[in-house]
Amino acid sequence: MKKAIVLLSGGLDSTTVLALAQKQGFATYALSFDYGQRHDIELESAKKIAALYQVQDHKIAKIDLRIFGGSALTDEIAVPKNLSITNETENHEIPVTYVPARNTIFLSYALAYAETIQAFDIFIGVNAVDYSNYPDCRPDFIKAFENLATLATAAGVAGKDHFKIHAPLMNWSKKEIIENGLAIGVDYSQTHSCYDPIIKNNQIFSCGKCDSCQLRLAGFAAANQKDPINYI
Repeated sequence: MKKAIVLLSGGLDSTTVLALAQKQGFATYALSFDYGQRHDIELESAKKIAALYQVQDHKIAKIDLRIFGGSALTDEIAVPKNLSITNETENHEIPVTYVPARNTIFLSYALAYAETIQAFDIFIGVNAVDYSNYPDCRPDFIKAFENLATLATAAGVAGKDHFKIHAPLMNWSKKEIIENGLAIGVDYSQTHSCYDPIIKNNQIFSCGKCDSCQLRLAGFAAANQKDPINYI
C-alpha cells in the first residue's frame, strides 16, 4: 500500500482530503501544526479526526509563526467579521487572515516527513475557488512546490520516484467539497473552521461571522445541508 502524508488542520477541507486519500487506497500519515494560531482549538479536532480515521501516525509539529506576525491569525490584529465574501474574493486583495508563507512551510515539513518514511505523495486541502486571494492556494504554487520537492530531496535526486502534491479540492466550490465529503461519509460535526471561536461551558462555539465561518455556512446552505457544529 502506498503511503501518503496528509496535512490535517482539523477543518472541513483537510478532513475531506484525508477521507479522499484513504478512499484512493493510501496508507495515511497525518501532519498537523501548532504554529501559534489563535484558533489552536482546531488541533483538538485534528486529534479526533486522526483517531476516527485510524491514520498510521499523527504528528503535531510545534513551530512559532507568531514571532513574525503579519496575520490576524498570528498577531494582535482583529479577525475581520461580517465582510462580504463575494466582494473580498473578487477584489483580488490578500486577506488579513493570510499567514505569510504558511503553506510553503507546512509543505516543507510534510516533505521532510515523507522522505523519512519513503512516501512520495502529499495531500493538502488548498482551494482556489472559494478563496482564490491566498497566493499559496493556487495551482501554480502547487506545481512549483512539486517541482521543488524532487529537486530538493535525496530521494528525488536519486531518481527513486517523483513527489506528487495532491490538491483534490483545488477546483471545487465549498458546496462541492461538502457534497463529495458527505457522499463518502465524512462527519463534519468533528471539524473546526472558525478563526475566532468561543468556549462556553466546555463547549466550542464558532463565531459565524469570520470569513471561514461564512464560507462554511454558505457551502452548507448551497448544499441544502445543516452545518452540524455549534455557532454563537
